[in-house]
Amino acid sequence: MMKIVAVPYDSPEVAALIEGLQSEYVRIYGSRDETPVDAAEFTPPRGTIAVGYVDDEPVAIGGWRLRDDGQAELKRMYVVEVHRGYGRSRAMLSWLEESAAAAGVRTMVLETNQQQPAALALYRSAAYQPVPGFGIYTDDPDSVYLGRDLRPQVPARAMVQSEDEVQQDHSDR
Repeated sequence: MMKIVAVPYDSPEVAALIEGLQSEYVRIYGSRDETPVDAAEFTPPRGTIAVGYVDDEPVAIGGWRLRDDGQAELKRMYVVEVHRGYGRSRAMLSWLEESAAAAGVRTMVLETNQQQPAALALYRSAAYQPVPGFGIYTDDPDSVYLGRDLRPQVPARAMVQSEDEVQQDHSDR
């Protein structure tokens, strides 16, 4: 089981996990991610950064920051390679979505890349849909921009009255 905890952006665990993520970017893309990041962006209520621990070992990271348009941007999602395949990314994503929703955010957006098929599969399976591009990679044809409404969804069946309810409504008149 992974325990997820909000931590300060300048904590040693965050630094180590972000360095692992940047190393992965170098392996995939040939360079580090150049997206400007300010630690203050990940401080409540404007955002958060969280670390996932397994047996007190930091194995996963993720965060969100509030954008000027009121949407939250998902950032720094990463799971140490030996801990992949256990649902840790999905657990972190859910935790971050709940955190953003609790802060009053209605929409989460993200940027990823065609060269990260596992990330794309995760986000699409979590109901993320295409959104307009943003940020420094908008000119990259391999960039993929996704977003999701964080508000609770009412099942379609709950919005439709049953035939008995409709008849009852009419007999009350």
